[in-house]
Amino acid sequence: MKTEPRTLAGFMELMPNEQILFEQIKRKIEKAYQKFGFLPLDTPILELSEVLLAKAGGETEKQIYRFEKGDTDISMRFDLTVPLAKYVAKNYGNLSFPFRRYQIGKVYRGERTQKGRFREFYQCDIDIIGDGELSVINDAELPSVIYNIFKELGFDDFTICINNRKILNGLFESLNQKDNSVEILRTIDKIEKIGKEAVIKELQKFNVTKEAIETIMNFIEIKGNTDEKLQKLKDLNIENETFKLGLEELTQVVKNVRLFGVPNTNFKVDLTIARGLDYYTGTVYETFLNQYREIGSICSGGRYENLAEYYTDKKLPGVGISIGLTRLFYKLNELNLINADKKSIAEVLIVPMVEDMSVPIKIANILRERDINTEVFLNDKKLKAKMKYADKLEIPYVIVVGEDEINSGVVKIKNMKTGEEKDWNFNKILV
Repeated sequence: MKTEPRTLAGFMELMPNEQILFEQIKRKIEKAYQKFGFLPLDTPILELSEVLLAKAGGETEKQIYRFEKGDTDISMRFDLTVPLAKYVAKNYGNLSFPFRRYQIGKVYRGERTQKGRFREFYQCDIDIIGDGELSVINDAELPSVIYNIFKELGFDDFTICINNRKILNGLFESLNQKDNSVEILRTIDKIEKIGKEAVIKELQKFNVTKEAIETIMNFIEIKGNTDEKLQKLKDLNIENETFKLGLEELTQVVKNVRLFGVPNTNFKVDLTIARGLDYYTGTVYETFLNQYREIGSICSGGRYENLAEYYTDKKLPGVGISIGLTRLFYKLNELNLINADKKSIAEVLIVPMVEDMSVPIKIANILRERDINTEVFLNDKKLKAKMKYADKLEIPYVIVVGEDEINSGVVKIKNMKTGEEKDWNFNKILV
Protein backbone atom coordinates (compact mmCIF):
# COMPACT_ATOMS: atom_id res chain seq x y z
CA MET A 1 0.00 0.00 0.00
CA LYS A 2 1.38 3.37 -1.08
CA THR A 3 1.36 6.45 1.16
CA GLU A 4 -0.49 9.42 -0.29
CA PRO A 5 2.03 12.23 -1.01
CA ARG A 6 0.68 15.28 0.77
CA THR A 7 2.03 18.40 2.46
CA LEU A 8 1.20 19.61 5.97
CA ALA A 9 -1.36 22.44 6.15
CA GLY A 10 0.31 25.84 6.53
CA PHE A 11 3.44 24.92 4.59
CA MET A 12 3.98 26.39 1.11
CA GLU A 13 5.33 24.38 -1.81
CA LEU A 14 5.68 26.05 -5.20
CA MET A 15 5.94 24.87 -8.79
CA PRO A 16 9.36 25.52 -10.41
CA ASN A 17 8.20 28.64 -12.29
CA GLU A 18 6.78 30.10 -9.04
CA GLN A 19 9.92 29.15 -7.10
CA ILE A 20 12.08 30.94 -9.69
CA LEU A 21 10.04 34.12 -9.15
CA PHE A 22 10.13 33.68 -5.35
CA GLU A 23 13.95 33.39 -5.45
CA GLN A 24 14.21 36.47 -7.69
CA ILE A 25 12.20 38.54 -5.20
CA LYS A 26 14.24 37.18 -2.28
CA ARG A 27 17.48 38.09 -4.10
CA LYS A 28 16.27 41.62 -4.81
CA ILE A 29 15.46 42.14 -1.12
CA GLU A 30 18.86 40.75 -0.10
CA LYS A 31 20.65 42.95 -2.66
CA ALA A 32 18.86 46.04 -1.32
CA TYR A 33 19.91 45.15 2.25
CA GLN A 34 23.51 44.70 1.11
CA LYS A 35 23.41 48.00 -0.79
CA PHE A 36 22.95 49.75 2.56
CA GLY A 37 25.88 47.90 4.14
CA PHE A 38 23.96 45.37 6.26
CA LEU A 39 25.93 42.25 7.21
CA PRO A 40 24.55 38.73 6.63
CA LEU A 41 23.59 36.59 9.60
CA ASP A 42 22.22 33.05 9.78
CA THR A 43 21.12 31.76 13.18
CA PRO A 44 19.98 28.16 13.89
CA ILE A 45 16.36 27.17 13.31
CA LEU A 46 16.52 25.16 16.56
CA GLU A 47 17.41 26.80 19.86
CA LEU A 48 17.38 25.77 23.51
CA SER A 49 13.84 26.41 24.78
CA GLU A 50 15.04 28.33 27.86
CA VAL A 51 16.99 30.71 25.56
CA LEU A 52 14.33 31.16 22.89
CA LEU A 53 11.43 31.48 25.33
CA ALA A 54 13.16 33.81 27.84
CA LYS A 55 10.76 36.57 26.81
CA ALA A 56 7.90 34.67 25.20
CA GLY A 57 4.52 34.36 26.84
CA GLY A 58 0.81 34.27 26.12
CA GLU A 59 -0.19 33.57 22.52
CA THR A 60 3.41 33.35 21.25
CA GLU A 61 4.31 30.52 23.61
CA LYS A 62 1.23 28.54 22.55
CA GLN A 63 2.37 28.69 18.92
CA ILE A 64 5.92 27.43 19.52
CA TYR A 65 7.01 24.11 18.04
CA ARG A 66 8.74 22.52 21.03
CA PHE A 67 10.08 19.01 21.61
CA GLU A 68 12.67 17.04 23.54
CA LYS A 69 15.59 15.13 22.03
CA GLY A 70 17.26 13.08 24.72
CA ASP A 71 17.68 15.42 27.69
CA THR A 72 17.58 18.58 25.57
CA ASP A 73 14.48 20.82 25.51
CA ILE A 74 14.40 22.35 22.02
CA SER A 75 12.19 24.95 20.28
CA MET A 76 11.99 26.13 16.68
CA ARG A 77 12.51 29.86 16.18
CA PHE A 78 9.25 31.81 15.81
CA ASP A 79 10.88 35.04 14.58
CA LEU A 80 14.38 36.34 13.76
CA THR A 81 14.53 39.02 16.48
CA VAL A 82 14.91 36.76 19.53
CA PRO A 83 17.78 34.78 17.89
CA LEU A 84 19.39 38.15 17.03
CA ALA A 85 19.15 39.23 20.68
CA LYS A 86 20.82 36.00 21.79
CA TYR A 87 23.51 36.36 19.11
CA VAL A 88 24.39 39.96 20.01
CA ALA A 89 24.49 39.21 23.76
CA LYS A 90 26.64 36.11 23.16
CA ASN A 91 29.07 37.80 20.73
CA TYR A 92 29.00 41.33 22.19
CA GLY A 93 32.81 41.53 22.64
CA ASN A 94 33.51 40.59 19.00
CA LEU A 95 30.98 42.81 17.22
CA SER A 96 31.45 46.34 15.87
CA PHE A 97 28.68 48.74 16.86
CA PRO A 98 26.40 49.93 15.49
CA PHE A 99 25.86 46.33 14.42
CA ARG A 100 23.92 46.26 11.15
CA ARG A 101 22.66 42.83 10.16
CA TYR A 102 20.22 41.32 7.72
CA GLN A 103 18.77 37.84 7.93
CA ILE A 104 16.47 36.05 5.51
CA GLY A 105 15.25 32.73 6.84
CA LYS A 106 12.33 30.50 7.71
CA VAL A 107 10.48 30.80 11.02
CA TYR A 108 7.81 28.54 12.53
CA ARG A 109 4.53 29.25 14.28
CA GLY A 110 1.89 26.63 15.01
CA GLU A 111 -1.03 28.98 14.52
CA ARG A 112 -4.43 28.05 13.11
CA THR A 113 -4.09 27.69 9.35
CA GLN A 114 -6.18 29.90 7.13
CA LYS A 115 -5.88 31.33 3.65
CA GLY A 116 -2.69 33.33 3.30
CA ARG A 117 -1.38 32.40 6.78
CA PHE A 118 1.47 29.93 7.11
CA ARG A 119 3.14 27.88 9.83
CA GLU A 120 6.48 27.93 8.03
CA PHE A 121 7.38 31.21 6.35
CA TYR A 122 10.28 33.39 5.30
CA GLN A 123 11.07 36.58 7.20
CA CYS A 124 13.43 39.17 5.71
CA ASP A 125 14.77 41.31 8.58
CA ILE A 126 17.24 44.14 9.04
CA ASP A 127 18.22 45.66 12.36
CA ILE A 128 20.67 48.32 13.51
CA ILE A 129 21.84 47.70 17.09
CA GLY A 130 23.61 50.36 19.14
CA ASP A 131 25.88 49.93 22.15
CA GLY A 132 24.28 52.00 24.92
CA GLU A 133 22.75 54.51 22.50
CA LEU A 134 21.63 54.79 18.88
CA SER A 135 20.99 58.08 17.07
CA VAL A 136 17.43 58.64 15.84
CA ILE A 137 18.82 59.30 12.31
CA ASN A 138 19.06 55.51 12.01
CA ASP A 139 15.27 55.42 12.26
CA ALA A 140 15.15 57.63 9.17
CA GLU A 141 17.40 55.37 7.09
CA LEU A 142 15.11 52.31 7.21
CA PRO A 143 12.26 53.92 5.18
CA SER A 144 14.89 54.54 2.50
CA VAL A 145 15.67 50.80 2.47
CA ILE A 146 11.93 50.00 2.25
CA TYR A 147 11.54 52.52 -0.59
CA ASN A 148 14.47 50.99 -2.53
CA ILE A 149 13.14 47.44 -2.13
CA PHE A 150 9.61 48.09 -3.36
CA LYS A 151 10.77 50.29 -6.25
CA GLU A 152 13.14 47.47 -7.24
CA LEU A 153 10.23 45.01 -7.07
CA GLY A 154 8.35 47.20 -9.55
CA PHE A 155 5.91 49.00 -7.23
CA ASP A 156 5.37 52.76 -7.34
CA ASP A 157 2.09 53.33 -5.51
CA PHE A 158 2.96 52.46 -1.91
CA THR A 159 3.10 54.42 1.34
CA ILE A 160 5.43 54.01 4.31
CA CYS A 161 3.39 55.08 7.35
CA ILE A 162 5.46 56.43 10.25
CA ASN A 163 4.55 57.24 13.85
CA ASN A 164 6.25 57.40 17.25
CA ARG A 165 5.11 55.42 20.29
CA LYS A 166 6.34 58.15 22.67
CA ILE A 167 3.75 60.53 21.24
CA LEU A 168 1.00 58.03 22.01
CA ASN A 169 2.39 57.10 25.42
CA GLY A 170 2.79 60.78 26.33
CA LEU A 171 -0.80 61.41 25.30
CA PHE A 172 -2.00 58.57 27.57
CA GLU A 173 0.11 59.85 30.47
CA SER A 174 -1.46 63.30 30.07
CA LEU A 175 -4.92 61.64 30.21
CA ASN A 176 -3.97 59.56 33.30
CA GLN A 177 -4.25 56.39 31.21
CA LYS A 178 -0.61 55.24 31.52
CA ASP A 179 -1.60 51.91 33.10
CA ASN A 180 -3.88 51.17 30.16
CA SER A 181 -1.39 52.31 27.50
CA VAL A 182 -0.44 48.84 26.18
CA GLU A 183 -4.10 47.78 25.87
CA ILE A 184 -5.03 51.12 24.28
CA LEU A 185 -2.15 50.84 21.78
CA ARG A 186 -3.11 47.29 20.82
CA THR A 187 -6.70 48.43 20.33
CA ILE A 188 -5.77 51.51 18.25
CA ASP A 189 -3.59 49.26 16.10
CA LYS A 190 -6.75 47.37 15.05
CA ILE A 191 -8.65 50.44 13.77
CA GLU A 192 -7.86 49.59 10.13
CA LYS A 193 -9.34 46.10 10.58
CA ILE A 194 -12.31 46.58 12.92
CA GLY A 195 -13.27 50.26 12.48
CA LYS A 196 -13.75 53.24 14.80
CA GLU A 197 -16.91 52.11 16.63
CA ALA A 198 -15.46 48.70 17.53
CA VAL A 199 -12.28 50.42 18.81
CA ILE A 200 -14.37 52.71 21.04
CA LYS A 201 -16.25 49.69 22.46
CA GLU A 202 -12.97 47.90 23.22
CA LEU A 203 -11.55 51.00 24.94
CA GLN A 204 -14.66 51.21 27.15
CA LYS A 205 -13.92 47.65 28.36
CA PHE A 206 -10.64 48.96 29.84
CA ASN A 207 -12.60 51.59 31.81
CA VAL A 208 -11.14 54.44 29.76
CA THR A 209 -13.25 57.53 30.49
CA LYS A 210 -15.54 58.97 27.84
CA GLU A 211 -13.52 62.23 27.74
CA ALA A 212 -10.23 60.32 27.35
CA ILE A 213 -11.68 58.20 24.51
CA GLU A 214 -12.89 61.34 22.75
CA THR A 215 -9.43 62.95 23.05
CA ILE A 216 -7.71 59.76 21.80
CA MET A 217 -10.06 59.42 18.79
CA ASN A 218 -9.71 63.12 17.90
CA PHE A 219 -5.94 62.74 18.19
CA ILE A 220 -5.60 59.77 15.82
CA GLU A 221 -7.96 61.43 13.32
CA ILE A 222 -5.75 64.51 12.90
CA LYS A 223 -5.83 65.22 9.15
CA GLY A 224 -3.48 66.93 6.71
CA ASN A 225 -0.17 66.28 5.02
CA THR A 226 2.91 65.25 6.99
CA ASP A 227 4.02 68.79 7.85
CA GLU A 228 0.49 69.89 8.75
CA LYS A 229 0.12 66.91 11.10
CA LEU A 230 3.41 67.72 12.82
CA GLN A 231 2.25 71.33 13.28
CA LYS A 232 -1.16 70.23 14.64
CA LEU A 233 0.60 67.93 17.14
CA LYS A 234 2.70 70.89 18.24
CA ASP A 235 -0.41 73.07 18.50
CA LEU A 236 -2.00 70.61 20.95
CA ASN A 237 0.41 72.08 23.55
CA ILE A 238 0.48 68.84 25.53
CA GLU A 239 2.71 69.49 28.54
CA ASN A 240 4.20 66.06 28.84
CA GLU A 241 7.91 65.29 28.43
CA THR A 242 7.37 61.89 26.75
CA PHE A 243 5.00 63.46 24.22
CA LYS A 244 7.42 66.31 23.49
CA LEU A 245 10.34 63.91 23.00
CA GLY A 246 8.27 61.74 20.66
CA LEU A 247 7.24 64.76 18.59
CA GLU A 248 10.87 65.93 18.39
CA GLU A 249 12.00 62.44 17.26
CA LEU A 250 9.22 62.18 14.67
CA THR A 251 10.10 65.64 13.30
CA GLN A 252 13.78 64.59 13.00
CA VAL A 253 12.85 61.32 11.31
CA VAL A 254 10.63 63.10 8.74
CA LYS A 255 13.39 65.62 7.98
CA ASN A 256 15.99 62.87 7.46
CA VAL A 257 13.69 60.50 5.54
CA ARG A 258 13.55 63.26 2.92
CA LEU A 259 17.33 63.63 3.12
CA PHE A 260 17.65 59.90 2.35
CA GLY A 261 15.72 60.49 -0.87
CA VAL A 262 12.26 59.09 -0.10
CA PRO A 263 9.65 61.20 -1.99
CA ASN A 264 6.75 62.77 -0.06
CA THR A 265 4.38 60.64 -2.18
CA ASN A 266 5.80 57.44 -0.65
CA PHE A 267 5.72 58.23 3.08
CA LYS A 268 3.48 59.98 5.59
CA VAL A 269 2.91 60.47 9.30
CA ASP A 270 0.05 58.20 10.35
CA LEU A 271 -1.01 58.59 13.98
CA THR A 272 -3.05 55.35 13.91
CA ILE A 273 0.09 53.23 13.47
CA ALA A 274 0.92 51.85 16.89
CA ARG A 275 2.33 48.36 16.17
CA GLY A 276 0.76 45.76 18.44
CA LEU A 277 3.97 44.49 20.01
CA ASP A 278 4.62 46.33 23.24
CA TYR A 279 8.42 46.31 22.95
CA TYR A 280 8.44 49.13 20.38
CA THR A 281 9.35 52.30 22.20
CA GLY A 282 9.84 55.01 19.57
CA THR A 283 9.55 55.18 15.78
CA VAL A 284 7.19 52.64 14.21
CA TYR A 285 6.58 51.81 10.54
CA GLU A 286 4.00 50.04 8.42
CA THR A 287 4.05 49.91 4.61
CA PHE A 288 0.98 49.51 2.39
CA LEU A 289 0.30 49.08 -1.33
CA ASN A 290 -2.21 51.89 -1.76
CA GLN A 291 -4.56 50.07 -4.14
CA TYR A 292 -4.38 46.82 -2.18
CA ARG A 293 -4.78 47.79 1.48
CA GLU A 294 -6.55 44.46 2.06
CA ILE A 295 -3.15 42.74 1.92
CA GLY A 296 -2.23 44.54 5.14
CA SER A 297 1.22 45.86 5.99
CA ILE A 298 3.87 44.45 3.63
CA CYS A 299 6.80 45.70 5.72
CA SER A 300 6.74 46.81 9.35
CA GLY A 301 8.98 47.42 12.35
CA GLY A 302 10.25 50.07 14.69
CA ARG A 303 12.57 51.21 17.47
CA TYR A 304 13.11 49.28 20.69
CA GLU A 305 15.21 50.42 23.65
CA ASN A 306 16.71 47.17 24.87
CA LEU A 307 17.07 44.27 22.46
CA ALA A 308 18.78 41.74 24.73
CA GLU A 309 17.50 42.61 28.23
CA TYR A 310 16.73 38.93 28.92
CA TYR A 311 20.32 37.87 28.20
CA THR A 312 22.60 40.70 29.34
CA ASP A 313 22.78 43.84 31.50
CA LYS A 314 24.21 45.73 28.52
CA LYS A 315 21.75 48.25 27.07
CA LEU A 316 21.41 47.54 23.36
CA PRO A 317 18.89 49.86 21.67
CA GLY A 318 17.94 49.08 18.09
CA VAL A 319 15.67 49.75 15.15
CA GLY A 320 14.52 47.20 12.60
CA ILE A 321 12.05 46.19 9.93
CA SER A 322 10.70 42.87 8.70
CA ILE A 323 9.09 41.65 5.48
CA GLY A 324 6.98 38.49 5.71
CA LEU A 325 8.04 37.24 2.29
CA THR A 326 5.98 34.03 2.09
CA ARG A 327 2.70 35.78 2.91
CA LEU A 328 3.58 38.75 0.64
CA PHE A 329 4.38 36.42 -2.27
CA TYR A 330 1.15 34.48 -1.74
CA LYS A 331 -0.96 37.66 -1.70
CA LEU A 332 0.77 39.27 -4.72
CA ASN A 333 0.36 36.03 -6.65
CA GLU A 334 -3.30 35.75 -5.66
CA LEU A 335 -3.96 39.28 -6.91
CA ASN A 336 -1.98 38.65 -10.15
CA LEU A 337 0.38 41.50 -9.29
CA ILE A 338 3.38 39.31 -10.10
CA ASN A 339 3.84 36.90 -12.99
CA ALA A 340 5.63 33.57 -12.58
CA ASP A 341 6.31 33.34 -16.33
CA LYS A 342 9.94 32.17 -16.20
CA LYS A 343 9.93 28.36 -16.40
CA SER A 344 13.64 27.64 -16.66
CA ILE A 345 16.91 28.85 -15.16
CA ALA A 346 18.84 27.81 -18.30
CA GLU A 347 19.37 30.46 -20.96
CA VAL A 348 20.81 27.97 -23.46
CA LEU A 349 20.02 24.31 -24.11
CA ILE A 350 22.71 22.25 -25.84
CA VAL A 351 21.06 19.50 -27.92
CA PRO A 352 23.60 16.77 -28.79
CA MET A 353 22.82 14.64 -31.86
CA VAL A 354 25.92 12.48 -31.43
CA GLU A 355 26.85 9.61 -29.12
CA ASP A 356 30.17 11.16 -28.07
CA MET A 357 29.24 13.94 -25.64
CA SER A 358 32.74 15.48 -25.38
CA VAL A 359 32.16 18.41 -27.79
CA PRO A 360 28.64 19.34 -26.57
CA ILE A 361 29.91 19.28 -22.97
CA LYS A 362 32.96 21.40 -23.89
CA ILE A 363 30.67 23.97 -25.57
CA ALA A 364 28.51 24.04 -22.42
CA ASN A 365 31.64 24.58 -20.28
CA ILE A 366 32.67 27.56 -22.45
CA LEU A 367 29.25 29.17 -22.02
CA ARG A 368 29.21 28.54 -18.25
CA GLU A 369 32.67 30.14 -17.94
CA ARG A 370 31.07 33.22 -19.50
CA ASP A 371 28.33 33.14 -16.81
CA ILE A 372 25.66 31.90 -19.20
CA ASN A 373 23.30 29.37 -17.56
CA THR A 374 23.56 26.32 -19.81
CA GLU A 375 21.89 22.92 -19.76
CA VAL A 376 22.91 19.89 -21.83
CA PHE A 377 20.13 17.49 -22.88
CA LEU A 378 21.84 14.24 -21.91
CA ASN A 379 19.08 11.72 -22.60
CA ASP A 380 18.70 9.75 -25.84
CA LYS A 381 15.61 11.20 -27.51
CA LYS A 382 14.65 12.23 -31.04
CA LEU A 383 15.38 15.85 -32.08
CA LYS A 384 11.65 16.69 -32.06
CA ALA A 385 11.33 15.61 -28.38
CA LYS A 386 14.42 17.61 -27.42
CA MET A 387 13.10 20.75 -29.10
CA LYS A 388 9.71 20.22 -27.46
CA TYR A 389 11.48 20.09 -24.07
CA ALA A 390 13.17 23.46 -24.79
CA ASP A 391 9.86 24.89 -25.97
CA LYS A 392 7.92 23.70 -22.91
CA LEU A 393 10.46 25.23 -20.48
CA GLU A 394 10.72 28.36 -22.69
CA ILE A 395 14.53 28.16 -22.79
CA PRO A 396 15.50 31.22 -24.91
CA TYR A 397 18.27 29.67 -27.04
CA VAL A 398 19.06 26.21 -28.42
CA ILE A 399 22.32 24.95 -29.95
CA VAL A 400 22.10 21.68 -31.89
CA VAL A 401 25.43 19.82 -32.04
CA GLY A 402 25.68 17.07 -34.67
CA GLU A 403 28.45 15.53 -36.81
CA ASP A 404 28.32 18.39 -39.37
CA GLU A 405 28.68 21.04 -36.64
CA ILE A 406 31.60 19.20 -35.01
CA ASN A 407 33.39 18.79 -38.38
CA SER A 408 32.89 22.45 -39.42
CA GLY A 409 33.49 23.93 -35.95
CA VAL A 410 30.40 26.10 -36.41
CA VAL A 411 27.06 25.77 -34.62
CA LYS A 412 23.81 27.63 -35.08
CA ILE A 413 22.39 29.46 -32.04
CA LYS A 414 18.63 29.45 -32.46
CA ASN A 415 16.43 32.10 -30.84
CA MET A 416 13.38 30.05 -29.82
CA LYS A 417 11.10 33.07 -29.75
CA THR A 418 11.87 34.55 -33.17
CA GLY A 419 13.28 31.47 -34.93
CA GLU A 420 16.32 33.52 -35.95
CA GLU A 421 19.63 31.60 -36.18
CA LYS A 422 23.18 32.90 -35.81
CA ASP A 423 26.42 31.10 -36.62
CA TRP A 424 29.02 30.72 -33.87
CA ASN A 425 32.53 29.47 -34.62
CA PHE A 426 33.37 27.56 -31.44
CA ASN A 427 36.37 25.73 -32.93
CA LYS A 428 38.84 28.54 -32.25
CA ILE A 429 37.90 28.54 -28.55
CA LEU A 430 38.11 24.75 -28.20
CA VAL A 431 41.61 24.53 -29.67
